[in-house]
Amino acid sequence: MDIVTIVSLIVSFGALILAFVLEGGVLGALLQPTAALIVFGGTFGAVGVSFQGSVLKRIPKIMMKAFKNEKVNRMEIIETFMALSTTARRDGLLALEHELEAKDIDEFIRTGLRLVIDGADEDVLRQILETRIINMEHRHEKGIAIFEAAGGFSPTMGVLGTVMGLVHVLGDLSNPDELGGKIAVAFIATLYGVGAANLLYLPIASKLKELNSDEVMAKNMMMEGIQLLRSGSNPAFMKEQLKGYLEDEKEIQSEEGEQ
Repeated sequence: MDIVTIVSLIVSFGALILAFVLEGGVLGALLQPTAALIVFGGTFGAVGVSFQGSVLKRIPKIMMKAFKNEKVNRMEIIETFMALSTTARRDGLLALEHELEAKDIDEFIRTGLRLVIDGADEDVLRQILETRIINMEHRHEKGIAIFEAAGGFSPTMGVLGTVMGLVHVLGDLSNPDELGGKIAVAFIATLYGVGAANLLYLPIASKLKELNSDEVMAKNMMMEGIQLLRSGSNPAFMKEQLKGYLEDEKEIQSEEGEQ
């Protein structure tokens, strides 16, 4: 699990609750089941109308991805291709067949190796791999769109809940002394809607965008490594080519320090 993401969520929600209490608010006043039903139920329904069922059933898996620390290790990719290049130059491309059975090899690399071994030419190889990357990115964008849509619907549902609450309050003005408290309760729905959008849905969408960008870059790195492997590049040249994909300064310094 990504501890930073979890801690950040706890801090953000905790800061709001603490500020509310420090201002003299009662913690129990934040717990309004009807407001939660309107905001979260309404948001879920609006999202359900906006997307196909095949996409919606992936929500738990997509959400878990945002809370997992699955950043691609690009230095490991370089080491993998250097080892593959060494084997191919020593024993030929057909010697890479046994690598297809390795359990720890990325499925994208496995596909590329299979194409290289089968003799796919450069243009066909690039077209197939680029199509895989485009489809992956398109699939990720659908998941991101779900949480962006929820972030848009949620504040509106909060306002809707508040309006419903005010209608109920203004429909019974027999006890003016209780109006302040009832109006405050009505505005809890707006708090739920805006809070959920800006502390949960939209941050998750942003995290998924970052993960998507990282994975697309890693796949492009793998694609270049596969093409270099097909062309018979030596390990040293391949290493220098793929080092251009290292984004972390520490990774670059560590890689250079091993030379």
